[in-house]
Amino acid sequence: MSQLQRITINPQQLQASQLLLTSQQQHYLWRVLRLQDGDQFIAMDGMGKWWLAQLQGEQAQILEKLKTNQELPLSITLMMALPKGNGFDEIVRYSTELGVTSIVPILSGRTLLNPSSQKLERWQRIASEAAEQSERTIVPTILEPVTFNTAIQNCTSNHRYICEARGNYPHLHHIINNITDQIYEIMIAIGPEGGWTDQELEIAVKSGFIPISLGRRILRAVTAPIVAISLIAAKFES
Repeated sequence: MSQLQRITINPQQLQASQLLLTSQQQHYLWRVLRLQDGDQFIAMDGMGKWWLAQLQGEQAQILEKLKTNQELPLSITLMMALPKGNGFDEIVRYSTELGVTSIVPILSGRTLLNPSSQKLERWQRIASEAAEQSERTIVPTILEPVTFNTAIQNCTSNHRYICEARGNYPHLHHIINNITDQIYEIMIAIGPEGGWTDQELEIAVKSGFIPISLGRRILRAVTAPIVAISLIAAKFES
């Protein structure tokens, strides 16, 4: 089963035992993956459900619903200040592979990027592709970019952390290893190149965020979320 190709579908494409493929999906399965009539693949809705499907002409037949256990036992929300260039593409891709549930792009005081609506569509497409590649059952939600203050005010998790590269703050590794109760959600905020401003850090702390460190070295904006999510996943997946 692990060798089968995966595609993300809209649940509305399911009609009884038939899967109505879009023209783009037909092209991908037939031309890109070079599957043939009768070949099997996995259809995933990005919300936790998988189906074993078989190509039949321009459509597919649903053979069975599959049971999976690919996701982390908790939800991770990454609140990420937008880095310069196409760095957010990498962040979306790697964070999806590591198990993040949702990503909140943040316009902070030091953000240089002003993304267009096409950027959001691109990020969601990258998340879908990364979820398929990493055999996840869930495609992370990429929210509309919001200001720092809006993101902080909308945070409701009891476990919320903000990464700060400089300062004498406890390491995230020690913080999460001291959690003894069962938790269902973690929110972690990571700044752009140059880090958070002093005012942003102050606002976050007043809103219940705990400042944490990811180590003594200064990490790139695209590296920090990989480290943070890996530490969280290693703790709670085991």
